Amino acid sequence: MISRQNTQKIIVGNVQIGHQNKVIVQSMTNTKTSDVNATIQQIRKLVNAGAQLVRVAILDEIDANALKKIVEKAPCPIIADIHYNHKLAMLAIKNGAAKIRINPANINQKLLKEIVSCAKKYNTVIRIGINQGSKLNNKNFTTAKSMINCALKFIKLFESWHFYKIIVSLKSSDPLLTTNLYELASHKIKYPLHLGVTEAGTKENAIIKSSIGLAPLLSKGIGDTIRISISGDPIDEPRIARKILHSLHLCNDTIDIIACPTCGRLQWNMSDLLKQVENYTKNLKHSMSIAIMGCAVNGIGECEHADIGIYGNKEQLFLYKKRHLLKKIPIHKGFVEIKQLIHDFQA
Repeated sequence: MISRQNTQKIIVGNVQIGHQNKVIVQSMTNTKTSDVNATIQQIRKLVNAGAQLVRVAILDEIDANALKKIVEKAPCPIIADIHYNHKLAMLAIKNGAAKIRINPANINQKLLKEIVSCAKKYNTVIRIGINQGSKLNNKNFTTAKSMINCALKFIKLFESWHFYKIIVSLKSSDPLLTTNLYELASHKIKYPLHLGVTEAGTKENAIIKSSIGLAPLLSKGIGDTIRISISGDPIDEPRIARKILHSLHLCNDTIDIIACPTCGRLQWNMSDLLKQVENYTKNLKHSMSIAIMGCAVNGIGECEHADIGIYGNKEQLFLYKKRHLLKKIPIHKGFVEIKQLIHDFQA
């Protein structure tokens, strides 16, 4: 069991972050925020896929004002993402954002203090987001040390204004630098850390980079929230995040599907059944394991270790329930039988 680092407890809406609480899954919409209906629809899809917090971009006053309706209709706390413009940050706070994400390195200190004062008044959390792509005093961040020192500078500044509802992120597109950043930061920062490899690219690259960069941190108990950044439709972000957490035994509401890579011994259409089961279970929030195996070589052992299992030959499938052979069934009934067992398991 992974021992989680004990960071400061921060409440975002009705979600607790830090203080050894479970790792919270976050995602971000890519709709135009002022399009309230489209944004709400995407937020609901993200929540159904496993997101517990959703961030929206605030580009202008129209977006900031739309936030009020979005917050009212959203099924989870909403985070407003703002850059450069302190007025938009304050408007987002006043319109109900449970948390705002800013990069204080690109906001004048006097104006930054106004944002903090507003956040104090409305009990809003602020994420201090330092990105490697950002600039401080017209200089790029080139090392982990420079980024951490920047974050510590603003933490100290916020604390001097008696503001402590802080979450911190230190983002890089380099997964190895990301690991180094957060490992060093975990010894210096007491506030919750939001993990992510930024600009990770399309789905395949995002999975690879995020797994490389974040798994070593999570396995050491570092990280309080997580986002898998994917270029394009964000719907896979929370699903992938949950699968990473599940693989590290940090999440118990995800179905684990075990499946062999298949080989020349395969005598039935296993791939179609696997796709059907994956599609059926992708949004289910339940802890169970399903083994779908091609033949008896490893099939028997995996099925005996899973909550539901199935393997086959050219004539029939062997269906397991709670690690025991339940019955033999025709190949064409595979999905129907597994679907019923999943339903019974959840009941």
